Amino acid sequence: MKIRKAVIPAAGYGTRMLPITKAQPKEMVPVVHKPVIQYVVEEAYYSGIKEILIITGKHKRAIEDHFDRSDLPKKDKYTEEIDKILEEVNIFFVRQREQRGLGDAVRHAEAFVDDEPFALLLGDNITIPPCTKMLMNVFEKYKSAVIAVERVPPERIPFHGVIKGVEIEKGIYKIEDMIEKPKIEEAPSDIATLGRYILTPEIFDYLKETKPGYGGEIQLTDALRDMCKDIVVYAYLYPGKRYDIGNKLEWLKANVELALIDNELGEKFKKWLKDVLMKGDTK
Repeated sequence: MKIRKAVIPAAGYGTRMLPITKAQPKEMVPVVHKPVIQYVVEEAYYSGIKEILIITGKHKRAIEDHFDRSDLPKKDKYTEEIDKILEEVNIFFVRQREQRGLGDAVRHAEAFVDDEPFALLLGDNITIPPCTKMLMNVFEKYKSAVIAVERVPPERIPFHGVIKGVEIEKGIYKIEDMIEKPKIEEAPSDIATLGRYILTPEIFDYLKETKPGYGGEIQLTDALRDMCKDIVVYAYLYPGKRYDIGNKLEWLKANVELALIDNELGEKFKKWLKDVLMKGDTK
């Protein structure tokens, strides 16, 4: 039951980030020193996972190039760090040929996963501290699928999958129902999925039966909703900070907050930011 494999869907268009994403994948948008998807791969790696499948789509070749070994004549510590990771992990790629939703993208991972539980990390989300290892610990205890969740303000509810559940211990819920992007007044709670999962192979059986839902796409939430009627699925209330880099405001927040705690840039950036705020302008 050990989690050895991770799946990273990275096939979305990134329309909320246009025109930034007109000619580059949203997963390659930089956050301080590196693109967002590198944070995601590092999260899997530092959780002890060495087999990673990235699901891409059209215009995503830059992702594959980024995870090729660097042949730069001069390297810095950041390039050396990713090269070290690439020596120890196997990264595979498969293309989602048609944009049919997250559920459809996950279906492309069935052969890679085989008959093992696996981690699923959305390629445009950063969690600080890394969430995946925490989920793995919950999975080890309960031996069943577990989804990371967070409380969200009412205005964010229509952008997430929202759960209804019973808290069985502090921060751990047994899921009773899930709704993808509900209206505020129809949401069963303010507890929403955040893009980190530990799933069991049974999910593929439910995905095969899932019909297009919200937005005419095959939604992972709909498959999980059916799955939790037959199999116990848990939710873990993640205590850290999640950044959605598919959202411009969150992307800006991520750059500022992570730059402020960066060992190399933090102090200088903090001083500059204070000066800007005291002057009351951005010139």
